[in-house]
Amino acid sequence: MAQPSALPNQEGKRVPEVTWPVRVGEDWQRMSSKELFAGKKVVLFSLPGAFTPTCSSTHLPRYNQLAGVFKKLGVDEICCMSVNDTFVMNAWLADQEAENITVIPDGNGEFTAGMEMLVDKDDLGFGKRSWRYSMLVNDGVVEKMFIEPNVPGDPFEVSDADTMLAYLAPGTKAPQEVSLFTKPGCPFCSKAKTLLSDAGYEYEEIVLGTQASLASLKAISGRDSVPQVFIGGKHIGGSDDLEAFLQS
Repeated sequence: MAQPSALPNQEGKRVPEVTWPVRVGEDWQRMSSKELFAGKKVVLFSLPGAFTPTCSSTHLPRYNQLAGVFKKLGVDEICCMSVNDTFVMNAWLADQEAENITVIPDGNGEFTAGMEMLVDKDDLGFGKRSWRYSMLVNDGVVEKMFIEPNVPGDPFEVSDADTMLAYLAPGTKAPQEVSLFTKPGCPFCSKAKTLLSDAGYEYEEIVLGTQASLASLKAISGRDSVPQVFIGGKHIGGSDDLEAFLQS
């Protein structure tokens, strides 16, 4: 993979002025970097490609998960950029259910080239793509930039959401991941959701019959009733168990 000998840090510089064609529903619209960043605090992370493994399993989901935390710290918008077209980026966003993220289709690589982050991934059949990085932009000026080390492959060490969170608020403890298995019409499931919301937890709801089976739930939790709650990878149990856990 050919890449620049140096991937320069752009801190203190203004971001490139670029306009992207974007597809919104059935209509073509224009998105400009000037309007996107003007007067706002924006976290942007850029990655090699939509639907690729690391980007889909970790990079995008974690930023989406921590969006509420970033908002409380004064971040107005979280953007994900890739050298992909708008149809690909929209389909990926829908697939990921990442409603807290604004995707930017830098299909021609103009913004990425302006950031000096455009690299060749010809060996993968990708052509020119973005090097993986993240940055905090204040009113169009790069305040902080985390660039992955300039080594072969696709390193993922510093452009993650937790590193950005640590920069914005050192010592802040990121919220634990919460998963909640439910089924429609279950009053105990509604109770569990209320308990979690009141305690300030954001959660992933997994609905039996559409997203998981009863057999899967029993294999994971050892129980065949709902709700079943998992916090930080630990099985808490049903709604009464959750209430006791929160009270303790």
